[in-house]
Amino acid sequence: MSGTCDMRCVLVSKSLDLRGYLGPEFVHAADRIEIVSHPHDGPAMDVRLAVAWHPPDDAFEHYPNLQAVCSIGAGVDNILACPSLRPDVDVIRVVDPAQAQMMSGFVAWHVIGHQRRFATYQAQQREQRWKRLGLDVRRAQDVPVGILGFGEIGRRVATDLASLGFPVMAWSRTAKPAPHGIRAFDGAAGLDAMLGQTEILVNLLPLTPETRGILNRRTFGRMYRGGYLIQVGRGEHLVEADLLAALENGQLSGAALDVFSTEPLAPRHPFWCHPRILVTPHEACEVSVAAIGTTFRATVEAIRAGQRPPLTIDRTRGY
Repeated sequence: MSGTCDMRCVLVSKSLDLRGYLGPEFVHAADRIEIVSHPHDGPAMDVRLAVAWHPPDDAFEHYPNLQAVCSIGAGVDNILACPSLRPDVDVIRVVDPAQAQMMSGFVAWHVIGHQRRFATYQAQQREQRWKRLGLDVRRAQDVPVGILGFGEIGRRVATDLASLGFPVMAWSRTAKPAPHGIRAFDGAAGLDAMLGQTEILVNLLPLTPETRGILNRRTFGRMYRGGYLIQVGRGEHLVEADLLAALENGQLSGAALDVFSTEPLAPRHPFWCHPRILVTPHEACEVSVAAIGTTFRATVEAIRAGQRPPLTIDRTRGY
């Protein structure tokens, strides 16, 4: 390592060119840090920090002095799933207010689309049929929304939907205070209570062993009949066969899906052509490179000061 550098950071991903994704500005702004790409041919002992996204299974076993791994997104499940990640290594997530704003707008689009029955108008346009729905369109205050996940993004989504007049409920694993106008639920009993009052269900949960498969037949069956699903969490949250069954029997009237267990979605997947499913290609929101850089620098400063980085996740909870 050169005399001007006091730390080496490795970029680790099996699915993304992180150097190209982050750009030269990010690399050059790394003060006194040498940025290298995995696999790294130089001295592995000097690598104390990694920036990762879907790392190879054996990636972290090459760096015995690794102290922290920074995700390039709010989700860290892809890093926690890496078998070579040691228990003593901190995992850092990104918090980006701009990402929360993007997600909120995306969710609001789907919520209002269900409330105002925009899909009906789209079908009428294809038929060149002019028909106003008029009194068949309900007011926002008559369409209750339940949100799974009440973190930074969930709080922004809930607040914005409430400001539009929707009755908003939010569920989290443990109790969290809620802003005025939002009803908070927690725990297993709280989940059932919220679902029983929900027409539109928005999934913003992190992926953990406890949340995997949470969007299933039982969950859909607790909602109002004719409800609507907005799935923007992780693909593994959804039991796909249960969604198709709920749409078939009328328990759900439709679904907006942005994330999938296998991406890209296979060409022959039934979701593509289903008349009541809207597919988008995992594009509800993006974390900005600027936010990644801010998190990275805060992590570096903490390591240099011998402190724990400020956005370290709780490994026992998975977020």
